[in-house]
Amino acid sequence: MGSSQSSDKLHCNRYLNGQGPPSLVQQANEEVNGIHKVQTSCQPKGQMTWVILHRDLPGFPDDNTLQMNYIFPDGVQTEKHPHPGQPYAGLRLCAYLPDSREGRKVLKLLDKAFNMQLLFTVVSNKDGEDTIAAASIPLKTQAERRGADDGYPDPEYLKNVRKLLRDKGIE
Repeated sequence: MGSSQSSDKLHCNRYLNGQGPPSLVQQANEEVNGIHKVQTSCQPKGQMTWVILHRDLPGFPDDNTLQMNYIFPDGVQTEKHPHPGQPYAGLRLCAYLPDSREGRKVLKLLDKAFNMQLLFTVVSNKDGEDTIAAASIPLKTQAERRGADDGYPDPEYLKNVRKLLRDKGIE
């Protein structure tokens, strides 16, 4: 019953009731007092792959598109999750980056974050069902903007994501 156990559970439970992570702008504006600690999360086992699409993203007319594919099968929660022993629904998700020098740097950082189990977590949705959702690093899940901050164009996205990853000790 040490404090590390409590903080693990708190971290996984902080997005309950259908609320996602803070906005990209809010996160990028937060300072970590100059200390960049490597963090770990409670991401379930899954797979990350990526492919190049031969089309551009809005705001990046000269670049192809990097499509990242995240696949998580249905599973059973562990001690690090909100409801140990209970099932959770899997997830299939695509996210997008421009296939540029900066986009490829961010892809490598996101791959590192995925392998460190920092990109996804198990949460309870508004219907009380446990499922997988993005943790604290926002992903562009739409190639084009269709509302909130889920698509392009977004000229600050790559810079902001690099800062968020750096704040988590990923460089």
